[in-house]
Amino acid sequence: MAAVLFDFSGTLFRIESTESWLRASLTESEAGLAEAELAATARALEVAGAQPGGANPVELPEELAGVWAVRDESAEQHRAAYTGLSRRVPLPDPALHDALYERHMAPDAWTPYPDAAEVLRSLRAQGIGVGVVSNIGWDLRPVFRAHGLDAYVDAYVLSYEHGVQKPDPRLFTVALDALGAAPAETLMVGDSRPADGGAAALGCRVHFVDHLPVTERPDALLPVLGLVGVARRPVTPTQA
Repeated sequence: MAAVLFDFSGTLFRIESTESWLRASLTESEAGLAEAELAATARALEVAGAQPGGANPVELPEELAGVWAVRDESAEQHRAAYTGLSRRVPLPDPALHDALYERHMAPDAWTPYPDAAEVLRSLRAQGIGVGVVSNIGWDLRPVFRAHGLDAYVDAYVLSYEHGVQKPDPRLFTVALDALGAAPAETLMVGDSRPADGGAAALGCRVHFVDHLPVTERPDALLPVLGLVGVARRPVTPTQA
């Protein structure tokens, strides 16, 4: 293999819990909720699917179905879809809906999976090209920089920057071109069979991981190294 493409959310990184997301936004906005009300509101936001990177809506409102289907094709549509869902949940200040959206883009709202650094570092050491291909409506590069992983990524291909979203093969083609890799020598790693599986249409090999909390998925990325024939390079204290 000459290159590995990774999805972002649920693959290399995981968003904070819905309760943490709400709590941080309330603190930043100097708004308050009693603990019981905060917990209930967080559950309502999760059911609504209002947190980008979190759970999908349990029930998608008909009036948001159109923008939801293409939410990752532009920054405007992404914000409209998620703030539209959050507005279905009463909050103490209407401005909190935008505050919640802003919060999910903060680097400290995201945590890399425990084995992400080791896998990316090992691929780089062996000269394997690394691309991040994400359905997203904002620039995730600061997240990688803040967590020390940007140095191991050769190309970022973000749906909103190209106006096309996975599983459309065109987005994967952009990544392949950026890395100078042929489909037959490229592995796509992601958590969504419908979206990330689109790379198979081009002839890429595809490997799936489960979208689980960080504490429940310590080593699901490590098999990637075996699939591309790369030896592990464990993280040392000086590299952490």
